[in-house]
Amino acid sequence: MDFKQIQELIKMVNKSNISELSIEQDKFKITIKQKEEGQIVAVPAPVQYAQPIAQVAATAPAAQAAPAAGTAPAAAAKDNLITIKSPMIGTFYRSAGPDKPPFVNVGDDVSAGKVVCIIEAMKLFNEIESEVSGKIVKILVDDASPVEYDQPLFLVEP
Repeated sequence: MDFKQIQELIKMVNKSNISELSIEQDKFKITIKQKEEGQIVAVPAPVQYAQPIAQVAATAPAAQAAPAAGTAPAAAAKDNLITIKSPMIGTFYRSAGPDKPPFVNVGDDVSAGKVVCIIEAMKLFNEIESEVSGKIVKILVDDASPVEYDQPLFLVEP
């Protein structure tokens, strides 16, 4: 099973009312579970000789970078701010290239669906879109730095 197939599975689980999906093929097993709030997590099963596949499965939430998914807003503890979080493990980039302007800066207004950054995972560049409208108050990650799944990236004032 390749990365694209895993992304498609995650999209299908996200759009359905299935709470869990398990698939086994040869020396590969993956379980995709949907959290209560609609986020999905791919959990690779330890299988002998399948480490590269397990690494692919560990970054499988990359499919959430698709429109209407991708950034999970969560209420911040103070000042009624919303946090845009990383939907995957990878490298955070504020712009499409070194000579390109950043997608957003502090003080910029964003609307739902606007690209706020790119996260590179396994040589794939995934555009991360905002699910909320508001003003960027703070950028929490430095450009070209590694990020983890569910790590806060931006604070947005609705």
